[in-house]
Amino acid sequence: MAATLQDSPALVLNADFRPLSYFPLSVWPWQEAIKAAVLGRVNIVAVYDRVVRSPSVEFRLPSVISLKRYVAPAARPAFTRFNVFLRDKFSCLYCGYRFPTPDLTFEHVFPRSRGGRTNWLNVVTACGGCNLSKANRTPKEAGMRLRREPHAPSNWELQENGRAFPPNFLHEGWRDFLYWDSELES
Repeated sequence: MAATLQDSPALVLNADFRPLSYFPLSVWPWQEAIKAAVLGRVNIVAVYDRVVRSPSVEFRLPSVISLKRYVAPAARPAFTRFNVFLRDKFSCLYCGYRFPTPDLTFEHVFPRSRGGRTNWLNVVTACGGCNLSKANRTPKEAGMRLRREPHAPSNWELQENGRAFPPNFLHEGWRDFLYWDSELES
């Protein structure tokens, strides 16, 4: 049982019972989950062993909810710093090591100062050391090699990459809803 109400978020599933997002994991605070349930926008799939009360009504806190209407994912993922890090699996594409997000940089393969664009095909994740080593040069000029060429990812690729990184808070009752569409081991 959660220690406080703030420790009781609800996992949000689309109408097809898949999470709206794996990374960051789609969760709502308990207040939003109850409000959506009262307004008839979601179905309550699972509940915590916690109750909140108003003067006239008692609610069990939802731990898993599903939207009543399917929300189609965007046709293409947004080009954001976070999505670049997610595409590159939080790893430097020069040295290959994985780093915590604060230690990663948004690196232009062909330098901006020399006309390089800020887009999926010219930006990669780099650690601070590799970014400093490469400086205002191309990888070839710096004697560095990219481990993978940058590309525009699909939503599916980002979702699959996100599944590899467990969230900070993962309620035991959510596991069935997060990995039900994963391939089973033989």
